[in-house]
Amino acid sequence: MKRVLLTDGEERSTLAVTRSLGAAGYRVEVASRTGRSLAGASGYCVADHRAPAASDGPREFLDHFQRLVEARNIDVFLPMTDVSASVGLGLRDRCPNLIIPFPKERVWADASDKARLAEVAEELGVPVPRQVRLESKTLGSDAACDFASRTGYPVVVKPHRSAVVLPRRVEKFGVRLADNADELRAALEDLPPCAYPVLVQERIRGQGLGGFFLCADGATVAAFAHRRLREKPPTGGVSVLRESVPLRDDVRSYSEALLAHLRWSGVAMVEFKEDSATGTPYLMEINGRFWGSLQLAIDAGVDFPAMLLDVFAPRSDGARSRPPAAYATGVRSRWLWGEVDHFIALARMSAVDRHRAGFRGGFGTVLEGLRLALQPHDRQEVFRASDLRPFLVETVEWVRSLGRG
Repeated sequence: MKRVLLTDGEERSTLAVTRSLGAAGYRVEVASRTGRSLAGASGYCVADHRAPAASDGPREFLDHFQRLVEARNIDVFLPMTDVSASVGLGLRDRCPNLIIPFPKERVWADASDKARLAEVAEELGVPVPRQVRLESKTLGSDAACDFASRTGYPVVVKPHRSAVVLPRRVEKFGVRLADNADELRAALEDLPPCAYPVLVQERIRGQGLGGFFLCADGATVAAFAHRRLREKPPTGGVSVLRESVPLRDDVRSYSEALLAHLRWSGVAMVEFKEDSATGTPYLMEINGRFWGSLQLAIDAGVDFPAMLLDVFAPRSDGARSRPPAAYATGVRSRWLWGEVDHFIALARMSAVDRHRAGFRGGFGTVLEGLRLALQPHDRQEVFRASDLRPFLVETVEWVRSLGRG
């Protein structure tokens, strides 16, 4: 029985992987900052280890996990976030026999580098937003403002990586929107040198699209898609209610062209944004790790975690999780406490802000909230009667968060 160690036990995606691999016969252990995490509470987890987060320091993270891998005779190490993966791939040099089901470091680096990925996409004919690449802070602001004046505001300021690993720390960066030249210059000035090169892109207005893939040496093993129905916060963020849908042909073809060119092995979420005026999907980024709404794909019949290990670490008994010929569409998954937060945020919004964001008034919000208890066929992401402790742990933490708020 292979032993699998997952990082970031606090994440809902880690819980989904724990349940999937535990049910498939793997011995699953997780690591978290507290040693009492959401995934660690699952009956499919045999141990929840207290461990530093990758953002606390790359060397400390690698030292700790090397000791843990060796002490627990771990066969497979699976980092669960961008930061954990960016640092954790360094265990390949320290633990040569350890299986880390990710692409080669060079491939991971190319896909994680948004500036490099944009170049590859353009070479392959994959649509990318109009943009200017700024190599450094000292040379960039005038070129950025000139670009924005031609394309029109707002523009998107996007560092080349969401996480940059430095010797003693990990710098994390988000995407910022600039509505005018002053905001654009300020956004660029706020970024440290390690954030460069930085892309300044035109803003694509429209819905987000995405494809979820498992590949082996660039060949697609399985694919999936969903649409977001509700988010937290309501105006855009983490999905709290989502539904499985057919994967669009153009999204599939563009994604598979990129992943084949990269010779990708592992899972990947390829994100696009559809231009509402033209219907064209523009590439945003590739995230080469499991995504937050993973449980929906599993519930719809695409067991990505089990299939991932079938590719990288086949079971000794020869059993395999075969990719489905087709997955079920119309399956809905809700993150209960996240959806409650969605409606609390709506109720706290002013009538003007709700109207501007396209939501109904207060009474309509209450009625919508009541539907939470009236959807018996929807799947719950965390709550599972057969594995109840994670939901109890999450509920206690949610109640505590109300007191902190």
